Amino acid sequence: MKAVRFHAHGGPDVLTYEDAPDPIARPGTVVVRVQACALNHLDLWQRRGLDRVSLPMPHISGADIAGTIAEVGPEVGPRVGPHVSNDVTDLAAGQRVMVQPGLSCGRCAACLSGQDHRCPKYDVLGYQSDGGYAELVAVPAANLIPLPDHVDVVTAAAFPLTFLTAWHMLYAGAHLTPADTVLVVAAGSGVGQAAVQIAKVARARVIATARGDDKCARATALGADAVIDSAREDVSKRVKALTAGRGVDVVIEHVGVATWDASVRSLAKGGRLVTCGATTGFDASLDLRHLFARQLTFVGSYMGAKADLLQAAAGFFRGLFSPVVDSTFPLRDAADAHRRLESGRQFGKIVLIV
Repeated sequence: MKAVRFHAHGGPDVLTYEDAPDPIARPGTVVVRVQACALNHLDLWQRRGLDRVSLPMPHISGADIAGTIAEVGPEVGPRVGPHVSNDVTDLAAGQRVMVQPGLSCGRCAACLSGQDHRCPKYDVLGYQSDGGYAELVAVPAANLIPLPDHVDVVTAAAFPLTFLTAWHMLYAGAHLTPADTVLVVAAGSGVGQAAVQIAKVARARVIATARGDDKCARATALGADAVIDSAREDVSKRVKALTAGRGVDVVIEHVGVATWDASVRSLAKGGRLVTCGATTGFDASLDLRHLFARQLTFVGSYMGAKADLLQAAAGFFRGLFSPVVDSTFPLRDAADAHRRLESGRQFGKIVLIV
């Protein structure tokens, strides 16, 4: 098969379009013929190299995958499809699917209690395993979600990781209610655009941040009730003005150092901040007096349970959510796709067409 791999860490130029061995359908797994694979910031960090993390080399990144089943391995039986309740679906060659990107053992206490994202062996597809920057990928059969006919593979590839993350942040982390006002930081990011849509469907009031007129307009089109241009406005002051001095109930934060202080200052008394990332740096500080005097709650969130994704996917298949696709690139041009993601100019997801 053809794949994009890197043999050493470095800039986008280390990504090489080349021949790679075909994956094997082992017991309990399925080989998927990849048609589309969306990028995530994790792909950039893998390529650059992570402290104290050793990746298998040569490495194939890519966690967000949609395509068709090419081969079903042994010991793969019927499963329950998420888009129709109790619809038992036999996995078969040619079936259209998207892939749940979280990998877990399925046997530990966390997995058996529905908290598979807390599995001691939890991994993300394309991290310690080969991912979707390839024509073929082997994945656990339990991670496949059948696609309805009306959902195209590019949109499907743009859905799983960011909507899983945003759903878990809003519901498991922030305990979102329709009475909440939510600040979504960086609405043009994958998690940001997902969080805006999920919060609006939940009937919460949404304030979003974005940089520049174009991104602000697109955040408004997504449904944000108010948008703050973080390149020109003081975010926390603007939040207070929009909330009659009160602040927001929930902040969805994933940028890190560059936005952390403003995110904390934007919280109302008793507010909840949920964070899932630190793309601009992780060395943030916190005045503990604000924490206890304002009775704030800070929650760390990483991915989410398979049940979270199935709930989000049900809304996706019903047309309640529509992942924003910024641009597409042929697989062989993965280096250019990485450069666009690194530039920060994108709004929504960048997808490789395989």
